Amino acid sequence: MLDQLGLADQLAQQCFACRQTVNYDKDGNETKGRGWSFMEDMKDTKWDFALVLRQKYQEEIFRAALKKHGVELDAPYALTAIEVLKNVAPGGHRLLATIEHGTTKAKSLVKCRYLVGADGGKSFVRRAMNIPFDGTSSEDKWVRVDGVIETDLPKPRTYCAIESPTHGNVLWAALDHGATRIGFAFTAERQKAYKVFDEAAAVKEAIASVKPFSLKFNTVDWWTIYVVGQRIARSFFVDECVFLAGDACHTHSSGAAQGMNTGMHDAVNLGWKLSLVLQGLAAPALLQTYEAERLPNVQRLINYDKDISRLMTMQLPENWTGDPGADPNEILGHVMKEAATFSSGLGIYYEPDSCLNMAQATDISSITAGQRAPDVVLQKPATFEATRLQVETPNTATFYIALFAGDVDQTKTCLAAFTEAVSRMAWLFDADLPIAWLSIFAGPGGPSAFESLGGMPFGRVFYDEDHSAHQRYGIDAQKGAVVLLRPDGWVGTVLRMDDRAAAKLEEYFSKFLVGAVSSPGAKL
Repeated sequence: MLDQLGLADQLAQQCFACRQTVNYDKDGNETKGRGWSFMEDMKDTKWDFALVLRQKYQEEIFRAALKKHGVELDAPYALTAIEVLKNVAPGGHRLLATIEHGTTKAKSLVKCRYLVGADGGKSFVRRAMNIPFDGTSSEDKWVRVDGVIETDLPKPRTYCAIESPTHGNVLWAALDHGATRIGFAFTAERQKAYKVFDEAAAVKEAIASVKPFSLKFNTVDWWTIYVVGQRIARSFFVDECVFLAGDACHTHSSGAAQGMNTGMHDAVNLGWKLSLVLQGLAAPALLQTYEAERLPNVQRLINYDKDISRLMTMQLPENWTGDPGADPNEILGHVMKEAATFSSGLGIYYEPDSCLNMAQATDISSITAGQRAPDVVLQKPATFEATRLQVETPNTATFYIALFAGDVDQTKTCLAAFTEAVSRMAWLFDADLPIAWLSIFAGPGGPSAFESLGGMPFGRVFYDEDHSAHQRYGIDAQKGAVVLLRPDGWVGTVLRMDDRAAAKLEEYFSKFLVGAVSSPGAKL
């Protein structure tokens, strides 16, 4: 996602790229199939590793990127009151927000169309809108300590799990800037040993948690202690004008390292939709799909996290029906493997619906609507320079109609039928609409894209020299297909490349895109 926003390369400049996970038992022996294991299972992406960069460094990069676009992020005000004007139609200025300056205490009233509450686990927005925050917390606490260390751990620059008899399944994570994070369970029993739990106590417990290995902190960058719990807001979008995102609508343990990742999924899912609505390019009802898509995926994360957080404290899952004597570390390995694609983000899936994820016939492609579009290698015309689909489809709140044209010698008849049908729908090529085209031909290409196609191609042209892109998408190079990509990189639908595809494209876009049909307005 960040690659398509033009941010990934900058993050990679500073990150620690972790490609290996290691598990150690209580005696310090390396074991397989227990604890962390998903790193080695990341495939089908250029970014086949954990990009480890702490939040403060990521925020610096995000702020710098915003500044290039003329936006300086500052937060001198606090939100103190929210009023929804029920007599104003959805999409209008139906919100009154009262803000107070942190220093002068001067209050201002802001009238706005939408409000996004991304204000953390103790969200004022969530509380002000009376949105229930369902879930529970445990008596156990978790501790995290970041710093520069010395150790005799055999593979310290990896993601490690250490099976501690006193501190549960201990997290050892190599970080950016030469640092390491140690994370462990701080049970209610161990809490009794401390009247005050400070940095020195956190370091002492960290050293004890990684035994039999030695650990010395040369510097401590940061430490925290927090209550483990899983909570989810009952609604992510209320009164058709107030959104919740990030920790404001879901909190959980850091066991699967999904906190910031999940918040980014929220932001990317909402961002392009809100952009199109604010520009008047999409109907306000499009925003309903934010909760419909994100809430089920967050609930899935919460369910995984409940099991993972218990297993990391050496307890079996709450509703465990297997062997009561099972080893929690072994079960953790199975759960981590099961959740691997979800944890990497590549397995985030949005269910078919009546709007954005239009189900298609199963014989067109192995890729389905609601799935993250696989990144594939393509070649540019003339130079035959290699590029990637994600690079050529940046997230600028634009839909991409990717014509997988196959082997043109074999597909010329259906390609001609598709071309004729599409040419009758001028709105599909309206420069004011957020729709772009690209044509992908199976084969090595030639000196002229025009000659390769036998006419003008749709949008920018790319070659699939070895047919690998068509194969990855499960598209027959003798038939071709039309793949509609959403702005966020998920698949909207897949269509046959024939004379009926144009009508299906109109059916898709007419549900929410203003001006996407011959008749006025959007139907959604």
